[in-house]
This record gives sequence, structure tokens and C-alpha cells, in this order.
Amino acid sequence: MEKIVFDQLQEELYYEKMTNGLDVYILPKKGFNKTYATFTTKYGSVDNQFIPLNKNEFVRVPDGIAHFLEHKLFEKEDGDVFQQFSQQGASANAFTSFTRTAYLFSSTSNVMKNLETLINFVQEPYFTEKTVEKEKGIIGQEIRMYEDNADWRAYFGLIQNMYHHHPVHIDIAGTVESIDQITKDHLYECYHTFYHPSNMLLFVVGSVDPTEMMQFIRKNQEEKDFKEQPEIKRRFEEEPVNVKEKKQILKMNVQTSKCQVGIKAMQTDLKGKELLKQELTINVMLDMLFGRSNDHYLQLYNEGIIDDTFYYDYTGEQGFGFAIVGGDTEHPDELADRIQKILLEAKSGQHLTSESLERTKKKKIGGFLRAINSPEYIANQFTRYAFNEMDLFDVVPTLEEITFEAVQKMAHDFIDEDRMTVGQIIPNR
Repeated sequence: MEKIVFDQLQEELYYEKMTNGLDVYILPKKGFNKTYATFTTKYGSVDNQFIPLNKNEFVRVPDGIAHFLEHKLFEKEDGDVFQQFSQQGASANAFTSFTRTAYLFSSTSNVMKNLETLINFVQEPYFTEKTVEKEKGIIGQEIRMYEDNADWRAYFGLIQNMYHHHPVHIDIAGTVESIDQITKDHLYECYHTFYHPSNMLLFVVGSVDPTEMMQFIRKNQEEKDFKEQPEIKRRFEEEPVNVKEKKQILKMNVQTSKCQVGIKAMQTDLKGKELLKQELTINVMLDMLFGRSNDHYLQLYNEGIIDDTFYYDYTGEQGFGFAIVGGDTEHPDELADRIQKILLEAKSGQHLTSESLERTKKKKIGGFLRAINSPEYIANQFTRYAFNEMDLFDVVPTLEEITFEAVQKMAHDFIDEDRMTVGQIIPNR
């Protein structure tokens, strides 16, 4: 077991790679009552073309299957795993993102028992044709619910504007039609390909003894038989640099219009330290342009063009990346024009100052230090960073390294009219 010390953050992280390839991280937190654990596979909604285990040809699986698999793993021959967690005093959950599927629990007691339940239920799949058919109705209702959610439609509508081919533009849950194609065999094929320990990461954070916990996990894994597995081969179609649609307007039953401007990232082959630096620099740049203490925000707010829902964010993964700026507005066209004008002026060197950079860096570092008091934040973010070969605990030193010249260069390179798109939802009157 390796001990990694982060002096600046006063944290000690314990790491071991199990003989079956599973990466295990344990972060003891003295004074915390709650223990939080996530068991995550590097398999998300974008992984829809791959070579299945023990086969030689690529397959294309139905959209939404990673999310469907997440639902089905909780159901076993002898009942629902949620009930077991509940009886053991734990709260359990799971989620599927574009690039990963995570199973988790939090508890203040029976930690070892709950950890055993978490590991075992994820590593013991049980699917039948009958239960798969039953789940289609449940997930179908979930899909229809999201179709009526204006914020979700605005978010995915903008991504669909950006991407021609990359599966990031496909809804994580798929469609009612796509999930209807899913069979028990599909689920087992995806499970055996992506749920091998060598493609997974277990993270435990809380008031725990790392030596005792690592021994427990080691023993659990040694009792199971996992054959060595080759590297997973995934396939993605070539994606054009420019956006697919420059603007799209959708009418829905909403009280107030929604308007978002998206920017599609051009450089999506980064990983590790370079990806972390890119992600943090873009987020710092967006904060300098649209943060709540910024003149642009105050002007738009005072003119009644934006309200408290206004936000900005950058999502970056290996293979895709995009920024979104926008919110609810009574003036969707005016807001779209103003956001794009600010962005394009920043590209030419306006609105960015070294003083605002220093303020933003301090704000970001303060926000990060507050966030790492949350076990949930640490576990979820650490795994996302690790899957992209980044280190969560490098955030503060990387933020400190960001220079004004780097922000100016990022604004020049990242902001581009051909990679910019507008998505609006207006009331259906």
C-alpha cells in the first residue's frame, strides 16, 4: 500500500492496485462521522461502439445501455440491493454520466458490511429477459419525464447543436425506442467488457483505518476469480471542428425563456496535467468574464436581461469538451447577442485583466478548499480526475500556476465564432 502525502492540503491518501487490476484509494478523514464510498467503472453513455470481450469485431449497442445496466445491477435474484443497504443503515445511489458509471453509499455505521455489499452487488450481475422487459417501462417513464424538463432539454439541445457524430450528443438514458432494443445478452456483453476490475476504481473517504480497510478489500477481491483482460477498444467517428447548428429554438410550456450559448472545444486529445490545466484555465476565464462580481454580470442583471439562474461552466473529457453560458431570460435574442459579443471581444484581448485574474484565482482556490470538506465531492471528483489521468489534489498548485498570458492565449484559441452555437427555449404561446 502506497501512502501519498499532500502537505499543502494536509491530506494523506492511501493507494493500492489489486492483483486483478482494481485501483483502490482510501482517504482517512479524522473527525468525520460519515464514510462515503464509490465504486466506479470507466464506462458511460458515449461508449456505444467497442470490441466486446473475447470478440474481434466492433459492435454498436443501443443508446442508453450504460444507464440501463446501472438500473439493472441493483436487482438480484433474492431482491433489491437498496433494501439491503437500508437495513444496514446506509444510503445508496448510482449515476451514469457521459464517461463513467458510479455506485455509492454513505453511512455512519456498519461501514465494512456496507462496503462488502457495494463491492459484491456490482461484481455479481443478475439479468433475466423478464426483469429486463420490466425495467424498460420504468426507464421509459424516466425518459418521458426528462423530455418535459425544460432545463434538461436546453442542456442537451445545445450539445446536439454542437456535435455532428460524437455520441456525447445522445441523451444518457437513450430513447424509448433505443432501450426497447436492449436484451439480457446486450447487458451481459457490456458488463463483462466494462466491469472488469482493471477498468474500475474504488474510493473510500471518511473516518476509517486505511490498513484495516485495505486488508478487507484485498481479501474480498482475492476470493473472486477474474481472468486477465486486454485493453478495451472503443471507437468514435471523426468529429468536424465546427458546430452542427448555429442556432436552434424550441417551444415548450415554460413561463420564462431560456437562452444558452455554447462553445465547442477544439483541442480534445489532452489528458493528465495538460487537460487539468486547460479545464481550470477555461473555467477561470469564464469566471473573469461572467462572474457575479464582474461588470458584465451586474450590467446584464441591472438591465433585466438575466436573473439568478445565469450560469457558466466548462465540461472537458478526453474526446470532447464544451462551455455553456446562459440562463432564464425575458430577452433571449438580446442575451445571446450580448454573451457572444463579450466572448468575441475577449478573444481579441478585451475584458481580461491581471487584477481580475488574481481575484478569480483566490476565489477558485477558496471554493476548492471548502469543497474538499465534502466526502461526496472528493470521492466523485477524484474518480473523474483519475479516469482522465489527472489528480484532484493538483488543483490548487495548478490554479496558482495560471498566468495572465495563459488566460489571454486560451481566450484567443478557445473562443471561435464557427464553434459557437445558440440554443433557446421559448414559451409555447
